[in-house]
Amino acid sequence: MDWTAVKITQFGHGVCSIDGESCGCAVTEHQFSISHERERETGTDTARFLAAGARRSLWVRTKQGELFSALGALKKEIEGCDFVIVESNSLRRFIEPTVYLQVLDPANPDFKLSAQQFFDLADAYVLVAGVGDDSAESMTGVQGVLLARELAKKKSCFKVTPEERFMNQSVIDFVREELGK
Repeated sequence: MDWTAVKITQFGHGVCSIDGESCGCAVTEHQFSISHERERETGTDTARFLAAGARRSLWVRTKQGELFSALGALKKEIEGCDFVIVESNSLRRFIEPTVYLQVLDPANPDFKLSAQQFFDLADAYVLVAGVGDDSAESMTGVQGVLLARELAKKKSCFKVTPEERFMNQSVIDFVREELGK
């Protein structure tokens, strides 16, 4: 599929959205920046998108709470794209995607507030399984509680592993079916 990938990063106070470095710029000077990744081997998320087959890879950087200001420019960037994959929970506040997947990693203690806020809006869940993790029922904490609630609603949960490069045929089939609707 001819797809474009977008990574959204929101920076806190005192960090510039143009280059990610510390600065004292006012919010009104530059609320956001959209850059195009050109290299596949830098190790960044946007480079990994290209390495995975994205035709284009964009990085949207905005100050915390200012994502809305970048939406017009982002829409222009992806105008005419048949398929767009966006790595962001916060964007869900402003758009309703065709498919919305939440990725859960029990080994990562950083469960962002934005992920919690929009958890129930996901069409399905992708669970990163580690050693000994063989089911969604093994999840604990807030992630486990939220996931159990959504699984009770008969939503899908797909287990992936690092060895599979966090992807498998079940996830691919689910997305293809959802896109076919």
